Amino acid sequence: MYYSEYSREQLLAEQESLKAAYKKFLDMGLRLDMSRGKPCAEQLDISVHMLDIVNSEHDCKSKTGLDCRNYGLLEGLPSCRELFAKLMQVKPEEVMIGGNSSLNMMFDTIATFMYTPVCEGAKPWLFEEKRKFLCPVPGYDRHFGITEYFGFEMITVPMTESGPDMDVVESLVENDDTIKGIWCVPKYSNPQGYTYSDETVKRFAALKPKAKDFRIIWDDAYCIHDIADEGDTLLSLMDECRKTGNTELPIIFCSTSKITFPGSGVAAMAAGEKTMEVIHRRYQSQTIGYDKINMLRHMLFFKDLDGVKAHMLKHKAILKPRFDMVLRKLDAKLADKGFAKWCKPNGGYFVSIDVMENTASKVVRMCKNAGLVLTSAGATYPYGKDPKDSNIRIAPTFPPASELEIAMDVFCVCARLCAVEELLAKA
Repeated sequence: MYYSEYSREQLLAEQESLKAAYKKFLDMGLRLDMSRGKPCAEQLDISVHMLDIVNSEHDCKSKTGLDCRNYGLLEGLPSCRELFAKLMQVKPEEVMIGGNSSLNMMFDTIATFMYTPVCEGAKPWLFEEKRKFLCPVPGYDRHFGITEYFGFEMITVPMTESGPDMDVVESLVENDDTIKGIWCVPKYSNPQGYTYSDETVKRFAALKPKAKDFRIIWDDAYCIHDIADEGDTLLSLMDECRKTGNTELPIIFCSTSKITFPGSGVAAMAAGEKTMEVIHRRYQSQTIGYDKINMLRHMLFFKDLDGVKAHMLKHKAILKPRFDMVLRKLDAKLADKGFAKWCKPNGGYFVSIDVMENTASKVVRMCKNAGLVLTSAGATYPYGKDPKDSNIRIAPTFPPASELEIAMDVFCVCARLCAVEELLAKA
């Protein structure tokens, strides 16, 4: 029986029962964190051998004999570029290896185009009277933070199970030259876990932007992060762009932050030749070269793509039971109440839940008071404002497995109590 079908007396009885359950959680003094998609200690442990894999003068040499302890090779080790090319489904010559953070490279890319024209005939974005960026929602808060920092007007685009609503994207991009880009997490999107369909990728590749300096920021953060036995498959955007002659359209990013060590991984980007020339000019002034020892460390550890895939099976063995438990709890505690819906992703790092409208902020606040920290309500929307106040992002990866079950119990009680109280207020 859905809450919407309850009588007022039944809602009042349910409210009292849920308040009692919530009081027990308040009295437990819990300290639980599901706020960010951070790997747990067990995941970090499976990469620990990497820390001592480079331990001699001989080990500091690349396959070609380059001494990785010294300056040089701005674009990164060739073997590392080859590995990331396979991960990002591009050509090695299109790849540049950066520091430890793909988010940093995304920020630098936007900063570059603020002061340097993206292409011939365009102006630096800083000197555009108006500049806009498309933001599929719900989406990744740190993406939105970058464009907010640089003063873009952010235009929301609804997400579907196939990716951003391409009818909306095409209409906006092809008719407004103040729109300069779109954020995309194409595989296991943050937070819903959707993978863009082949049709969506092909429509991105076939875009005819009114702004010649429009770029697709393709953050392939979860390109190899499967949880289900049958992971999703993402069509290569760059291959499709070769077919349409739009190879300058995408800028693709990836990193090992959730493969090895967050903060100590390796990041990479790929783009068309002319776009990459613009980006290279900035990096040539910014650095002599990134951490080649860390690149070498990763290559010695993984050796090739098969090594990465074998490593990701270890991550999957740790994460799948966690995601399964979260989804079981939601099914058991919320499914028959009729006010919430959620995604069941095949990979990535999050579970996106839509609770009753106008209650997400209250749910997050109540969870925090009970000792469970969640991502702020509204974080998955530009400017932190969810117009329905309903979306909440759950990150099952970081808490110890022993704490995850009680964390979900807390969440479900809070979501139910807020829903009941919302219905009572409207009755």
